[in-house]
Amino acid sequence: MTTADITGTRGAEMFARYAFAPNQLGYCGPQDSRMLTGSRAEIEKAARQFTGAWPYLEVTSRMTGISDPLDHRLVDSYWLGGGIGAELNPATFTTELLDIIAPQAGHYWSHLTEDLVDGASPDHCFHVFGVYPWSRLLGKGADEHPLSILDNCRISWGTVVSTDGATAVVSSPRLRWRRPVLSLSAPEESTVDATAAARSDIAVKPGDLVALHWRQVCDRLTPEHLARLKVSTDRQLHATTRRLSSSPS
Repeated sequence: MTTADITGTRGAEMFARYAFAPNQLGYCGPQDSRMLTGSRAEIEKAARQFTGAWPYLEVTSRMTGISDPLDHRLVDSYWLGGGIGAELNPATFTTELLDIIAPQAGHYWSHLTEDLVDGASPDHCFHVFGVYPWSRLLGKGADEHPLSILDNCRISWGTVVSTDGATAVVSSPRLRWRRPVLSLSAPEESTVDATAAARSDIAVKPGDLVALHWRQVCDRLTPEHLARLKVSTDRQLHATTRRLSSSPS
C-alpha cells in the first residue's frame, strides 16, 4: 500500500467518524448510514453526497495540489481547522467555494456572497457559522432553536467523565448567546452517545479528550488537535459576533 493509499484510507475513516451522527439523524449525506461504515470506496461514494462538506474537500484538494479529496491532511483540516487549510488564501478559497455551492443553494441562501471572506476558512466551523443560515436567525425573536443547531452542528470538545460503552458523560463548553456576543460557557456535564466511537475502534475512557458532533463522540483528540479546534472555533465566534453586531436589528 502506497503512502497516498494510507493517507486516503485514514482520511476516509476520519470523514466517516465525524459525518456519521448528522447523517444518521438525516441532516446530510446518503439515506443509508451504513455506507459510512463500509470500505474506502463506499465511504467516498457517501462523502460525495454531503453537499456541505464535499465542496470544501474538492476546493482544498485543488488549491493544495493534493489529488485525493479524502487525503487525511484535508479531512483533518476540514473538521478541526488549522492544518494544511490554514495556508490557503481566504479570498481565493471563498470564491472557488461559492462557485460550487451558491448555484445549488437557491434564493434562501442569498447571504452567500464575497462578504463571507471576513472569517472565511476552509473548515467545518466556518461552514456552520458563516455559510449555514442559522447564525443569521439569532436576535430575531426565537434564539433557542438556532442556538441549539449551531451548538450541536459545530465540532465541540470535552473530557470524558465516565462511560458505560454505549454512552459517556462528558464535560464540555456549550455555546452561549448574549446579544450580540457568541461565546462558550464554562464546561458543563452532559450524557452523549458513545456507540459510534466504540464501533470505530476508538473506545474512550475517563480522562480522554474527545470531539463531539451532534452529541455523539466521534474521535479522541490529542492536545494539538484540541488547540487547533479551539483556535478555529474562537476565530469563527469572533467573526460571527462582528457580523451580528453590525447587522440591523
